Amino acid sequence: MYAVIKTGGKQYRVIQGETLKIETVAGDVGSAIVLDKVLMVADGDKLSVGKPLLAGAIVSATIVSNGRHDKVKIFKMRRRKHYQKHQGHRQNYTEIRIDGISA
Repeated sequence: MYAVIKTGGKQYRVIQGETLKIETVAGDVGSAIVLDKVLMVADGDKLSVGKPLLAGAIVSATIVSNGRHDKVKIFKMRRRKHYQKHQGHRQNYTEIRIDGISA
């Protein structure tokens, strides 16, 4: 059984017991969260697709940790113009563990 959820402007395919890093979600480590923007749920041959969201379907998860991704380096340069610009960025994330999927 798996589900496709939407959170933080991105879509994720999740199964029970999986851990994944998503955009930052408010909550403490160890607290339970409910992801209710479920787009699709598949259980064997049975496939339920929402238009756009699936009514009554939820994915329950637990917050494992909060952190920051590796630095993304941005370098802009114009050749022969003596223009160079260095920038860096670290995006925050929340690591969650999927506890259950209910449709």
